[in-house]
Amino acid sequence: MPLNMVHDVDGLPRIILTDPTGSSAEVLLYGGQVVSWKNERREELLFKSSKAIWKPPKAIRGGIPVCFPQFGNLGSVERHGFARNRLWSLDSDPSPLPPSNNQSSVDLILKSTEEDLKTWPRSFELRLRITLSASKLTLISRVRNTDNKPFCFTFALRNYLSVSDISEVRVEGLETLDYLDNLMHRERFTEQADAITFDGEVDRVYLSTPSKIAIIDHEKKRTFVLRKDGMPDAVMWNPWDKKAKALPDMGDEEYKSMLCVDSASIATPIVLKPFEEWKGYQELSTVSSSYCSGQLDPRKVLYGFQ
Repeated sequence: MPLNMVHDVDGLPRIILTDPTGSSAEVLLYGGQVVSWKNERREELLFKSSKAIWKPPKAIRGGIPVCFPQFGNLGSVERHGFARNRLWSLDSDPSPLPPSNNQSSVDLILKSTEEDLKTWPRSFELRLRITLSASKLTLISRVRNTDNKPFCFTFALRNYLSVSDISEVRVEGLETLDYLDNLMHRERFTEQADAITFDGEVDRVYLSTPSKIAIIDHEKKRTFVLRKDGMPDAVMWNPWDKKAKALPDMGDEEYKSMLCVDSASIATPIVLKPFEEWKGYQELSTVSSSYCSGQLDPRKVLYGFQ
């Protein structure tokens, strides 16, 4: 069946993915960005700012932006790289993955342009496969070096998760790990808490993280499970009140209903020789939180439900 593509009022081409269970996802060719993911009850699972700017060349605040070839300001190109504000194409040859020919999957590709080569003189192909299934959204990222010399890059999938109230959220799976605190000039600390909770601005890069992280929303009785491979770091970000007020594309109170937990490869840049390929895997799923003395048993989420 052909892809379901529509054009926004803004003129941005949008691909609608659907699943027989009733869940859906929307993907823009602009930025290769997932901007909506709804469960079978049509509840939106991703945060989108009400003040998001939907006009190129601005990046869109919300959904799942792709940060490439750099994360943050750690490099010579614009903040979080240029992939998130370029127009991607449909990928007709997603080799070595089998072609996706159903309504629940799409393959996108971004190739270096003459303009990009001026600021980042390296020839590349960045591919992204987005697949929707029951209560699950999977993104497979691949970067190929099509240049005649090696290059290095950093990469992240910035997951803007929709939460009921940030003060009621806890993150499990990162305890005892080291992290770089971007609010303290990237100083390195060790996480002391059993679970991470939020009462102020947070901007951290957790290092050598496990393949599974749980984001537990007490009020919604819902847990996001983030599984990843090939991206050893995890970034956690919430701007809190002062910074939210300073962001032109974010509502003053919207920090309360979002949390970014990103799959990333930042601390050690990825190095590719000519014609080598890197692959990163991310799977977001939701499970209903079952309570025992008011909180989820993290072992069940992190190590499997028996």
